Amino acid sequence: MSEISIVVPAYNAQKTIAICLDSIFDQTFKDFEIIVVNDGSTDHTEHILQTYRDKLKIINQKNRGAAAARNQGAAAASSSYIIFFDADIIAQPTLLQKMHQTLLNNPQISYAYSAFKFGLKTFRLWPFDPARLKKMPYIHTTSLIRRRDFPGFDESLKKFQDWDLWLTMLEKERIGCFIPEILFSVRPGGGMSKWLPKFFYQLPWSKKISAVESYRQAEKIIKQKHDL
Repeated sequence: MSEISIVVPAYNAQKTIAICLDSIFDQTFKDFEIIVVNDGSTDHTEHILQTYRDKLKIINQKNRGAAAARNQGAAAASSSYIIFFDADIIAQPTLLQKMHQTLLNNPQISYAYSAFKFGLKTFRLWPFDPARLKKMPYIHTTSLIRRRDFPGFDESLKKFQDWDLWLTMLEKERIGCFIPEILFSVRPGGGMSKWLPKFFYQLPWSKKISAVESYRQAEKIIKQKHDL
């Protein structure tokens, strides 16, 4: 049994999936399994995955969305730790090593997260702070989690599945630990979650974009669910 299970949900990820997987294979920490959930892709994603078939497990399913794909991958995982990579993630070679060591050094915490880059912008983030987490989603999905503490993603949510996950864990007294290093980068527009940084929705011109209203409605749903 591997020490870490890496779950990669992929939907029409032909432009990014190979780079993502190659960055995983370049990790200095080698005791891992990779589970890719092909979420009903209609491009060449499945063909590209077949070129890696001897190195990973592929699960094909009808298109059900990012949360369902992650849960499907987690259900197939067998390791003590689990981490989710969207197909637009490019990991630094020491990501797994540093996150794993952080959890070994801090048995009281449930997950480790780090700073990252989104395109050209760096998100240096903050140490774990329950009060801040209740106000804003600042912890990325690509965090190493003790599998025994992972409650699953809420598949009814269209946005903020990651924020909901960390809040759900917080309610169960499961906390995180911050690594103040940039351990991965995100290629804008390449993943299933369509994630955009919070500042995007606060720009003056953003009020004219339909995504902003969707963001605010989703934020309201999360706050109501968790009594924030």
